[in-house]
Amino acid sequence: MSSGSTGKPRLRFAPSPTGYLHIGGVRTALFNWLWARKTGGVFILRIEDTDQERSTLANEQIILRDMRWLGLTWDEGPEVGGASGPYRQMERLPLYAEFAEKLIAAGAAYRCYCTKEELDAQREALKARDPKAQFRYPGTCRDRKPPVPHLPSVLRMRSPSSGTVTYQDLVFGEVTTPNSTQQDAVLMRSDGVPLYNLGAVVDDITMGITLVARGRDHMINTPSQILLYQALGQQPPQFAHLPMMLGADGQKLSKRHGAVAVGEYRDKGIPPEALLNYLVRFGWSFGDEEVFSLTDLIAKFGWDHCGTSDGKYDVKKFGAIVFEHLKRPELTSDEAYAAGVIPFLEQRGLTAVDPATVVAALPLVRPRAQSWVEAADALDYFFRDPPAYDEKAVKKFLVADKAAHLPALRAVLADAPDFHARPLEAHVVAWLAERSLELKDVAQPARVAVTGRSASPGLFEVLEILGRERTLARFDHAISLIGS
Repeated sequence: MSSGSTGKPRLRFAPSPTGYLHIGGVRTALFNWLWARKTGGVFILRIEDTDQERSTLANEQIILRDMRWLGLTWDEGPEVGGASGPYRQMERLPLYAEFAEKLIAAGAAYRCYCTKEELDAQREALKARDPKAQFRYPGTCRDRKPPVPHLPSVLRMRSPSSGTVTYQDLVFGEVTTPNSTQQDAVLMRSDGVPLYNLGAVVDDITMGITLVARGRDHMINTPSQILLYQALGQQPPQFAHLPMMLGADGQKLSKRHGAVAVGEYRDKGIPPEALLNYLVRFGWSFGDEEVFSLTDLIAKFGWDHCGTSDGKYDVKKFGAIVFEHLKRPELTSDEAYAAGVIPFLEQRGLTAVDPATVVAALPLVRPRAQSWVEAADALDYFFRDPPAYDEKAVKKFLVADKAAHLPALRAVLADAPDFHARPLEAHVVAWLAERSLELKDVAQPARVAVTGRSASPGLFEVLEILGRERTLARFDHAISLIGS
């Protein structure tokens, strides 16, 4: 399939497995994925693993795991275990060799036999004459004939010295680059492994990519790639270059600015849709709206809403977006919330967590928890019998003078005709009134008895979720602690 074929839009994300999946890369993947989903197109994952010194299978597996966690699933690839795996460049070397010969035949590339030592010597000589000069390959082998088969060689692009390359960028508009700024860059190493420009062009041609959307730091590569398309008789795809994600100091976003690996956000209990919601705002906006579900984004996304200004990572704004997703059931359903928080409950040693109980308790947790880690902490006592008691709370409230009414309150709860929050509260308040007591006289000891903590959501809401049997068991345990 050629890149000029008609039909569905075809987009790709092409990370290198030389480290973790960076949130800057995720932003790029997201824009491609959204456009593919909006248009009924195809989203392809391609692993650019030609840097064999730094590429590892472990890193690739992290990328695949994180892409799946984010929900950015791909549509096409070689069959692996009955599912579509990603394409890998190192599995496609014969294809690059075939296209290299096509470029040589077209006069657009040539074999270069210059050694590293020769080039280093030329570079040093130039530096000695002019320390500020930028070394350009002098074209030593440009017209060398005939080829020398027994010598190692690289493939170099025969870049035109005149004219311009112009393309219409979907974000930056018309972009024109003089060919005089190009040089005869290496396209393929002597071992047959392609460099970025050749590998990307060959893959995009053979995969039928119709739109290349990537960071604007790749704009420097686009003119050379367009020349390669033209030399191969192919129509270039459309291009969309995205503004950069920067740290608060205006520098390229890196570890020193905070978490940049997707796995760190997953481990911190951040919902994947909340992370995507925040990342989409780096280069795209929709009026004054800040909070989106994935369904919203697919419906509203378009290149006409993309801007050219780089964005700065804002920890407070990110936290606000996450909190909105956790608070609002229309953004994170009860089922999705339970599925997200249960692994963090299990990390706390709670292995028999009932999802229905999690869902029942969510109204008590959603208004406060700012991550699934915080939610797991808030839910802990619903699944731990007896609850983990805070030592200070026990010393303050489970003492003879303050907990004197606990045994009587336990009896009242045991006899309550209805163990739902509101009827239960009315039953207890009536009992207190008969004894000229107020809720404040029993609330804190009771709260510590059933939660182990001095702060919790509404006492009667907690009792309803625990149920009568577990509530009474916790009262019994707390009463046994009084005076011990």
